[in-house]
Formats: sequence, C-alpha cells, structure tokens
Amino acid sequence: MTENAGKAPKKVKDKKQTPEERLEAMRYNHMMYGPTDGELKMNPKKVDYGASFLKHPKFQSLMTAFKNGTVFKFDISAEGKLSSIATDGSHITFDGKVLFYARALNKYEDNLLLDRSSAVQLQTTDAVVHLVFAVLHSLPEIDSAPFCYLHHKLYYGTGSLETSSTEQGSNLLVGPYKHNKTHEKFRH
Repeated sequence: MTENAGKAPKKVKDKKQTPEERLEAMRYNHMMYGPTDGELKMNPKKVDYGASFLKHPKFQSLMTAFKNGTVFKFDISAEGKLSSIATDGSHITFDGKVLFYARALNKYEDNLLLDRSSAVQLQTTDAVVHLVFAVLHSLPEIDSAPFCYLHHKLYYGTGSLETSSTEQGSNLLVGPYKHNKTHEKFRH
C-alpha cells in the first residue's frame, strides 16, 4: 500500500457562494418575488431640514438682526462652495439673491414673503433648502406645515413652487411675524 494507513480520505467540500454571487441571487429573488417576511425593508433616512442652522450662533444672530431691522452677514461653505447669507433688516439674501423679505403689516408685525423665482432657482442647493426651513422654524408665529421638500423640489401645499407661481404671482406670502424694530416717538 502506497497510501498512509492512518489518514482518512479527503472529503470533497461543497463550493461556497461568493459575496458577489449572493448579492446577484438576492437581487434576482427581490425582482422576481419581492422581500421575504424576515427581511427588513430599508426605510429612507429622514432629514430634519433646517436643524443644522437653527442652533448655530451665526444664524441666530442673522434672525435677530432681521427682526430688529439691522444688518448682519456670514459665510458658509457647503458642497465645496463658499456662499454668503446676509440681511439688511428687510431682506434675507443667499449669494446676493433675495430669498425672503419683509413688508410692514402694522406697528408690531411684518409680513414675511418668499421670492418664488429665487427659491425655484436655488431649490437644488442643500444650503438654501436648510435656510428656508430654518427661517420658517425660527419664527414661531409662522406655520411651516405647508412647506415640504421632495425630489429636489420645494412644495407649498399640494403644488410645487413653480406651478403655483404662475397662478399666484412671483411672491408668496408666508405669514405675519412679530418684529422688534423700535419706533421712536418724540414728544415736543
């Protein structure tokens, strides 16, 4: 005998599936049959628009300046680009384009308006979307519920800003908010 008497013959192993083959098999099964009961479906990640701005001291200073009618400006870097956000007391601008502006309503309140053309033009920029929602959330008097962002478009109510701009004009009245502008009264 030429073989070793103490060794057992080699067992033939089944070929294991490679990770690539497993993924391809999973894709095929999902395409043909859908996910099984044991598989968890991937839920899309929920994004809280405006949260990155709300607690930032520069944004809080911007909103204070906007309510007080004073000037403030700061720069942000987003998506590899430097952008400036500013207010002169009656406008909030993003890179020089007016996004929000205020019009006097009465002695204590102003109306906040959204410039639709600028919002539609800049709605694919993440920083602008976060800025829009942060401004709306920072003014508690304004109900931001009709605004939503889906598939790189801003929606107001049931329609996008583009479709509703032809019906209602270029400016969107968001709502009234209380300002802190001092009205000086002189006694003679």
